[in-house]
Amino acid sequence: MDKITAIKSFIEVARAGSFTKAAEHLSLSRLQVSRHVQEIEQWLSLRLFHRTTRKVSLTLQGEEALLYCQQIISTVSDMQSRAHSHNNELVGTIRVASPIGLGQALLFDKVEAFLALHPNTNIQLILSDNLSQLVDERVDVALRYMQQPDEQLIARKLMHIDSVLCASSLYLTKSAALKTPQDLITHNCLVHSSATKWRITSTNSDQEITVKGNLQCNEMGVLINATLKGMGIANIPCDLANTYLQSGELVEVLPDYYSPGHNLWAVYLSRNYQQSVVRAFIDFLATHWQQDIKKFTGAIS
Repeated sequence: MDKITAIKSFIEVARAGSFTKAAEHLSLSRLQVSRHVQEIEQWLSLRLFHRTTRKVSLTLQGEEALLYCQQIISTVSDMQSRAHSHNNELVGTIRVASPIGLGQALLFDKVEAFLALHPNTNIQLILSDNLSQLVDERVDVALRYMQQPDEQLIARKLMHIDSVLCASSLYLTKSAALKTPQDLITHNCLVHSSATKWRITSTNSDQEITVKGNLQCNEMGVLINATLKGMGIANIPCDLANTYLQSGELVEVLPDYYSPGHNLWAVYLSRNYQQSVVRAFIDFLATHWQQDIKKFTGAIS
């Protein structure tokens, strides 16, 4: 029996909670995956899963075996990486989840540079503005905007990205003037599905405004396009907004106030069995994203 392959099948079934999904992820047949798990059970003389027609779940012995098997795969991966260490090479595949806008504006360049530096690595990008499920989608590291990560997750702060209230000149010329954050209530605000309340801050105040508009979307690129077309006001992360502010296609709204934005975190499940190539990628991002992203003010050439 190829124990390493069988162990990988066992780990994938445990992650997916399904033999069928595990087979899809591994590009194997369901029968092959089932046989692999049976071989591991025979090898260990343990029953690893409770099996019903609807659900597959780990037994107590299976939960314990999973920890050891994850450690085995992590050790094998590190051995492969060390075998290439004389050439300073990393080996392995990393599944990275990122918001779409971040992936297009900032992440892709870093992925390109990392792959050029480590040609024996592979990166699988999952771009979505929905929060990726680390276990279900087999994500090694997810990039997420948030103030503080969930206590159940392990995270490393990469940088802070401010947000800016933007509109096009077309929208502003046909709409009532904005003088205070409360004026946003009377305007058409283009809202991201995850943020229907906008925090607006100045030297003297810090307030949260519940905004409304005729367009709500879970993808920031759509909201930016709508803003460019003069449909309303949007609260846009500066890594995406600065280009349009610099070109004049968008104008900052309420310049005496600002929207604090969010921290960008690299989120992952565990340090214990993290492959060295994943650690290297997170270190690479942290090294190259040391500077926070502020809004464009005209001082940038």
